[in-house]
Amino acid sequence: MIVEYGVHLPLVDLGEGWSLAGLRTFARVAAELGYSHLCANDHLTFSRPWLDGLTALTAVIEESADMTLATSIALPVLRGPANLAKSLSAIDLLSGGRLVAGVGPGSSAADYALAGVPFEERWQRFDEAVAVLRHLFRGRGAWSGTFYRSPHRPLQPLSSQPDRPPIWIASWGSPAGLRRVARAADGWIASAYNISPDRFAQCRTQLRELDPGRSDPLPNALATAWFYATEDTGEADRMLSEVLAPMVNRPIESMHHLPIGSVEACAQRLTAFGHAGVERIFLWPLRDHVRQLELFRQRIAPLIAA
Repeated sequence: MIVEYGVHLPLVDLGEGWSLAGLRTFARVAAELGYSHLCANDHLTFSRPWLDGLTALTAVIEESADMTLATSIALPVLRGPANLAKSLSAIDLLSGGRLVAGVGPGSSAADYALAGVPFEERWQRFDEAVAVLRHLFRGRGAWSGTFYRSPHRPLQPLSSQPDRPPIWIASWGSPAGLRRVARAADGWIASAYNISPDRFAQCRTQLRELDPGRSDPLPNALATAWFYATEDTGEADRMLSEVLAPMVNRPIESMHHLPIGSVEACAQRLTAFGHAGVERIFLWPLRDHVRQLELFRQRIAPLIAA
């Protein structure tokens, strides 16, 4: 069953806007309610305005208390692995070693166009970028590859965690993606709106088969679990059809496994992911962010535990 619940910072503007005070309140409430992770995602451009994730995560370090901070995900191909390593090392250092560096190539051709990076090169660049990130996190010097070169001197300062932060790699579950996770990652990040509980269980089994020498299964997390609890069926339908589906460009039928709907329905859907082997789930309230965090802890989490 799911053992930990984290939350995404509300970086997408869905009508409520942003403020530093609002982000700090969200982080403080999440910590007080016992959420384990505070996550930030990376986009340059999106179907809705998107606040920069690394900046937002840095701004709430103090309010995050002892929560694990996670990028879920950051984009080393677009930011550049050296620049991203510098930023992530600073967040890890300033937070006292609480960062998990979740990374992926990203799936947005618009982001790549804006950054001036060929979209068709994303996988080759990403594989090399992950190697560079790990190289730099370990305090090593010169690196020369096909796409990237690191400094002749190590990046300073290093993060708080020796040889780290850990690098978790995102994959929706393709064979190539799972091989990459098994080969190069300290953990696997799946996407809740791109994978069903049944498919998650299959991928978890495949990861074990890809790395049979591991004594323990590769740790995992389910990110971007868009969440909205309401007993109003019409409101839940509108949240799916008018807010989420247009925003992420997915058909409604493919997202009925997400925790959007009644308290009981949300608990049942998350329980299904727990039975599939999800160890951490990162919720992203669509609206009424703080109230939804409270509602989950007060009414849904107890149903899952039962």
